[in-house]
Amino acid sequence: MNKFEMKNVIENTGNEVKKAVSKGKDIVFDSKDKVFDALDINKDGRVDTEDIIVLGLRIPGVHIDREEFLRKQFMKNYANDVIQDAVKFNPAHAGITVEEIDNIADQVIQYERNCVSGISLALGAPGGVAMVATLPTDIAQYYGYMLRAIQKLLYLYGFPEINVENGVNIDDKTMNLITLCLGVMYGVEGSVASIKILSNALGKGVEKKLLQKALTKGTFYPIVKKISRWFSVCMTKQVFAGFFRKAIPVVGGVVGGGITYLSFKPCCDNLKKSLQDTALCNPSSRKSFDEFDVIDV
Repeated sequence: MNKFEMKNVIENTGNEVKKAVSKGKDIVFDSKDKVFDALDINKDGRVDTEDIIVLGLRIPGVHIDREEFLRKQFMKNYANDVIQDAVKFNPAHAGITVEEIDNIADQVIQYERNCVSGISLALGAPGGVAMVATLPTDIAQYYGYMLRAIQKLLYLYGFPEINVENGVNIDDKTMNLITLCLGVMYGVEGSVASIKILSNALGKGVEKKLLQKALTKGTFYPIVKKISRWFSVCMTKQVFAGFFRKAIPVVGGVVGGGITYLSFKPCCDNLKKSLQDTALCNPSSRKSFDEFDVIDV
């Protein structure tokens, strides 16, 4: 083969490689768009907290029955009348100590953490088109376990039953409360103060109608929208990154294998800390969050 022929072979090979790379990129971008379409449940052109919450709640077993959960946690160590009080009001009202509640909360976090570490479907996929089938499911499962932890922690620290069964017809109050919890988990500014104010207001007997207005129209609503926007930007970046790393995209980075296990606990710990030492779970709490802060409707 002379130099001229070799040059042609090299040029032709280079052109074929460029075509293959271009085709590969087209497949990836097309696949990414399909994943976004699968995740964008409300079809508003972005993946936000509403989409993730609805997806997560559709996973079987994500809904936690408050009464069943509380009875199961306290049946070994407490009399039936104490358990009845915890169900009717909340664990703190029943005289269950803060230390015991914290201990059970740690067990809850560890249990859900162990469950989430098993999500690895996307990691075994070859990438591209094949990941279209696995990524939405993996994302839903990851946040499904997170939603389970949210419900359990809310109930341990005194919140009433929230309507999340089957992820269908979720009211705005419930959607916004869960969004606040996600904001706390990921450290979005303003979310911790909001959940503490809400918890204290419930503990001090502020009317549910006023709290509902505060969650859907008043004090907390701007924070909820802020969390949703922040979440959407992060998910957009991480879904794309996940295609190239063969990992599950979640807020804060793509995760997989052991990283999934490690990333879950800090989020749950953040929520646990925000629910501690409030009037709802600890009547002797000295920290003051004025209930009038939530009656800005």
